[in-house]
Amino acid sequence: MRKLGWFTRITKAASRFTGRPLCFALAAGVVLAWAITGPLFKFSNTWQLVINTGTTIITFLMVFLIQATQNRDTAALQIKLDELIRATEGAHNKLLDLEELEEADLLDFQTRYQSLAKEARDCSPRDQRVNGVPDIDLEDQAPEV
Repeated sequence: MRKLGWFTRITKAASRFTGRPLCFALAAGVVLAWAITGPLFKFSNTWQLVINTGTTIITFLMVFLIQATQNRDTAALQIKLDELIRATEGAHNKLLDLEELEEADLLDFQTRYQSLAKEARDCSPRDQRVNGVPDIDLEDQAPEV
């Protein structure tokens, strides 16, 4: 495996740090210190500008940090799900990599699986054809992948 790149290392470290109670306590401490110094600075515009600017910058940077972390986690989860589909006997490999399809194609798959779920809920508990692992024909029901 490749060594982690600098951006990945930074985002992983930052997300570990910012997700801890200590980071929250530090942020709350900064806000408290700012509020306490209000009378000292006579609640001036500069005093207000300091907290507004600081929080805006931190929020702006956190959006990118959160998105990078979310992208990495989502990609890893998709790969794990794809492997479960690939390794499960009776599963349809056509379902691999669905996240890459167009919205309309995803809706076609979703409609088919919702109909299977409804059919299973509406049938007798003894009907294994519906309640077990029913054989579905993805060739007729889903778009070309």
